Amino acid sequence: MNLARVAQRLGITECRLQGLQETIIRESAWPEPRLLRFEKETSGIEAGTVIFENGEIVFGYPKIRRPLMLAAAIKRHFSDIVAVEEKMNGHNVRILSLNGEIVALTRGGFICPYSTEVARRLIPESVFEKHPHRVLCGEMVGPENPYVANDIYPTDSIDFYLFDIAEKNHRGTLGVHKTHEFAQEFGLLATAFFGEFRKESAAERIKQIVIKLGRQGREGVVMKDPENIVPPLKYTSSKTNCSDLAVAFRYYNDYALDFFVSRAVREGYQSVEWNESEEERRARALSLGESILLPLVDTIKSAQQGENIVQKVQIRVKSLQTARDFEYHLRRSGIRTIFEPPEPDDGGYLIRITKLVMSTNDKTQALLEGEMW
Repeated sequence: MNLARVAQRLGITECRLQGLQETIIRESAWPEPRLLRFEKETSGIEAGTVIFENGEIVFGYPKIRRPLMLAAAIKRHFSDIVAVEEKMNGHNVRILSLNGEIVALTRGGFICPYSTEVARRLIPESVFEKHPHRVLCGEMVGPENPYVANDIYPTDSIDFYLFDIAEKNHRGTLGVHKTHEFAQEFGLLATAFFGEFRKESAAERIKQIVIKLGRQGREGVVMKDPENIVPPLKYTSSKTNCSDLAVAFRYYNDYALDFFVSRAVREGYQSVEWNESEEERRARALSLGESILLPLVDTIKSAQQGENIVQKVQIRVKSLQTARDFEYHLRRSGIRTIFEPPEPDDGGYLIRITKLVMSTNDKTQALLEGEMW
């Protein structure tokens, strides 16, 4: 690997790159190809940035910031036009071709065996034959998503939705319109595009879109500058906030405190900005309270009855080796699982997975036995 060239592409000195290799850059030798990945953001380089053995770089997908007061943030952030797309509820992947093989990177910069098999099934080879340096940024969603299982999308398995296109060795993306044109050219699914609005009227239009999405159980929107002049912003529905809290309180000792607080705070700001009536606010409070209390009570009662607190998901694979590799991938990510015997299914295999939520299990049992909080 030519360190000088890699450092130049990263925008840092070779000496700085060597120093980072001793601190936050980690080597991943499995699955092939070998790579180096940034565990944390540093020097303007996003976490999840990957350097392959051949010196090619795939920059991490940047975190998208979130406004709490929608209208004020739009006025402050955007110059004129706001393009609005759906924010989908799944897991973020970057798909690329390396040495003629399609691979899928997680947000953290690991090659995910399961996501890679899905990508090889869903992405036509012609995409990378014509554009070998492109990186497809998107969301994998569906009920057979082992990270975020969700049955609100039109698939009984898992699909990939494109929301951005990047280039190897370069920061930034191609923008809203080129992304959707690219998806149409190659027959790829893309996140829904709701239109472009002048920033003076965008907040009210986005509010109505988010309300409608919330009624459908969907997550929210991403707001982008059509010319990529400023970074995108995201904004979610109350339904999503409550759904997130319901999951988090079911596994309450496995989530960081900020996860709980941030979603409750979002509800307060949204209620104020939308100038809700007393009746509407009480309905919101009821939904918020139920999302906190009911799953927590279920967890406590399950532990009280001697049941383990678990999360059940499933995947569908063509190769049993993919399932074995995915089991190892979850283990190296610190996720303890039980993979049930494979069930032959339509030329492939259905794999049912039980994810063990150990911290919540242990904490709940200890509290039931009289331990102090």
